[in-house]
Amino acid sequence: MENLSPQQTTGANRVRNILIAIVAIILSASVFLGLNTQTGSLSLEAQAQDSTPLEIALNNGKPTMTEFYANWCTSCQAMAEDLGKIKQQYQKSVNFVMLNVDNNKWLPEILRYQVDGIPHFVFFNSQGEAIAQSIGEQPKPIIEANLDALIDNQSLPYTYSTGQISEFDAPVKSPQGNQSDPRSHGAQVKTTVE
Repeated sequence: MENLSPQQTTGANRVRNILIAIVAIILSASVFLGLNTQTGSLSLEAQAQDSTPLEIALNNGKPTMTEFYANWCTSCQAMAEDLGKIKQQYQKSVNFVMLNVDNNKWLPEILRYQVDGIPHFVFFNSQGEAIAQSIGEQPKPIIEANLDALIDNQSLPYTYSTGQISEFDAPVKSPQGNQSDPRSHGAQVKTTVE
């Protein structure tokens, strides 16, 4: 082997360090882009940001599926990938609304639809009327069958099935002396049973 001068050794080390830095940058960028592509469009937060606002959904003449969810909900997280694909498939025919139960803004809706487990789905017809609900983790074919029926203005076949849920208690306490359920507020949710 040849003996390298100190200047040659310094130059070789510099080239090696630059190559290592370039490889590290490329690997970091690949990992970042890979993770972003894999979960970015299917995560709960991304889906919530892309969802139709409730007020618009209930007034635009399209049927709507509303999901009450929370970022900490393991069942919601488990369904996120399938729901992301379903939303892409049905987005032209159905509004998709996501309401985070941890946001007090949605407390009136949480109470109205008696959300006590999540995920909790409320289905609205094209006139903005609640026609059915389902609670818990649902397989993709069940959700698709419900959406197909919703689009066709038919009875939803799987609205009373209950999958695995994450318990949730709305942050409301009954007024003293009033023993009635504070969630009722006289609201009635129409359900179609045939």
